[in-house]
Order: sequence, then C-alpha cells, then structure tokens
Amino acid sequence: MSRFMSMAFEQAEAAAQRGEVPVGAVLVRDGVVLAADGNRVEQFSDPTQHAEMLVIRAASPINGGKLDGCDLYVTLEPCPMCAAAISLARIRRIYFGAYDPKGGGVEHGAKVFDHPTCHHRPEVFGGLDESRAAELLRAFFRERR
Repeated sequence: MSRFMSMAFEQAEAAAQRGEVPVGAVLVRDGVVLAADGNRVEQFSDPTQHAEMLVIRAASPINGGKLDGCDLYVTLEPCPMCAAAISLARIRRIYFGAYDPKGGGVEHGAKVFDHPTCHHRPEVFGGLDESRAAELLRAFFRERR
C-alpha cells in the first residue's frame, strides 16, 4: 500500500475518533501532499463536508483552482457529489479503498464518470486495501448499533 493511502487511513481513523463516518482523503501532486482530511459532516452539521470535498477545497486556492495533475487517495468509493467535484476539479487519478454499492458514484450508483456530459474522467483504481477500509466502516457502524 502506498504511503498516501496509509495517510488516508490515518485521516479516516481520526474521523472515527471524532464520531464521523471513517472516510479519509489525501490529495497529492508530484509526490507532495497538498491536503489531507477526514469527514467532518457531524462537526460542521453540513452534509457536504466529505473528506474528498474538504481536500479539494483546501488545495484549490493554493493551485489557482487547478487540480489537474493531482491524485486523490480516499478510503471509500466517492459518492456522486464528490465524483462530480472530482471531475470539475480535473483530478488526474483516484485511488480508493472500499467499494460502496449503496452510496458510491464511481463504480456504483450514478457512475458519474460514465455520463456523456461528464467534463473530465479521471483514471480510477478501486479496491486498494479494500478489506481494511471495509472493516473500518463495519466496526464504526457496529459500535453505533
């Protein structure tokens, strides 16, 4: 597993400690981390505070709004909202851990990048350390029940 995916897992674990759904993301360009964060939906009472959205927002001003050439590492398949933002930000590649058959927007559900109106289609690599990512989510929800 890459060091960037390991960092995404660290962010997911920190999110779980805050009582957030454990999803973490790291945005990288040329081997340099531009932003790293985990979900903050509960903290900000805002359903758009997904890890992917947070790192896109953090890195965009640094790069003049241009994130082409960036790679995103995230522990869970992005939802349709995040997939649309990834496309609009022109992120080069997405590496994700667990697949999300219920809420995913890349390989499942809306399949945002497959739409003819999609402006930019990143390269997608799913299933990276999938069992670890899935277990992190299962453990989180098991504790909540």
